[in-house]
Amino acid sequence: MEMPMDNPDVFSSPHLHKPVSVGQVMRQVLYALVPGIILSVWFFGVGVLVQCLLAILFALVTECLMLHLVGKPLKLYLSDGSAVVTAVLFAITISPYAPFWVNLLGISFAVIIAKHCFGGLGHNMFNPAMAGYVFVLLCFPAKISAWPHALGSVETGAGLLDTLSIIFAGQSSVSNFDSLSGATALESMQSQISGMVMISEARTSPLFGTLAGKGSEWIAVAWLAGGCWLLYKEIIKWQMPGIFLSSLFLFSLLFYWYDADIYLSPLFTLFAGGSMLAAFFIITDPVTAATTPRGRIIYACGIGLLTYLIRTWGSYPDGVAFAVLIMNATVPLLDTCTRPRVFGEK
Repeated sequence: MEMPMDNPDVFSSPHLHKPVSVGQVMRQVLYALVPGIILSVWFFGVGVLVQCLLAILFALVTECLMLHLVGKPLKLYLSDGSAVVTAVLFAITISPYAPFWVNLLGISFAVIIAKHCFGGLGHNMFNPAMAGYVFVLLCFPAKISAWPHALGSVETGAGLLDTLSIIFAGQSSVSNFDSLSGATALESMQSQISGMVMISEARTSPLFGTLAGKGSEWIAVAWLAGGCWLLYKEIIKWQMPGIFLSSLFLFSLLFYWYDADIYLSPLFTLFAGGSMLAAFFIITDPVTAATTPRGRIIYACGIGLLTYLIRTWGSYPDGVAFAVLIMNATVPLLDTCTRPRVFGEK
């Protein structure tokens, strides 16, 4: 029996495509990241901008070397902007005080291993930025865990020269480095909960703001605003960000109702760490995410569940990057098992 031409359940080709290039999409993503980067520089210092510039430089050089090695035209592939987006997403996840060689190693792993070893853009199985971040997190956890104190939480802060000295010459060049840096809000909260400190007592620390960490909560709002821009420009669709944030909110709400003294509130969960960044800029990656309608639902919900499990009971305070990479590995199975009915199929 033939299906009617206006059947809304038909998702397979042929389709009409918008005349939008990869470069145009990547530029819109970079525009959407600008508000969050500006606030990150404001709250955590110029080191954020330095790490972004270094990552872009390292990514472009590594991309050129790999393209030359495989015999692909440099201008065509460099102009798509994918390497720059990967670099920026990686740079804003590591500490602004991370040594330059950590940045170099992370970017090299992202571009060479996570991207080109799978065939380049459009063929990579894992999100390159998250793969690079997890690589340096596992190999050099101490180097990327010392974050600057947010503006307003302490009286001192590192200037441009101190920041450059930390990044290029090492921590020993700054005598008061320990007073300039500390744990993130999620790390501090996890540590205090493990020490049997109730959340209500932990929240009295100047490290925390109204919703989550001081400074980081406003940066999360900026990621949300950038994500809304991408939705408005139809670069991404609302389903995966909405399902991811909803699942993360519901899992958090369930345990928060059970015991608010040892489980974080839903709002803290959404506005702390990389939740908002992941929702709109990471899990929506069209290459590494599921492509079928039902597959996208399972994919986004799985990332939300794994993120909450790792944050609550895992050894790593955030968990978003691990959750994304785990669900990246399930995408081929998800796409196979949730494949929609092909047009004309009985």
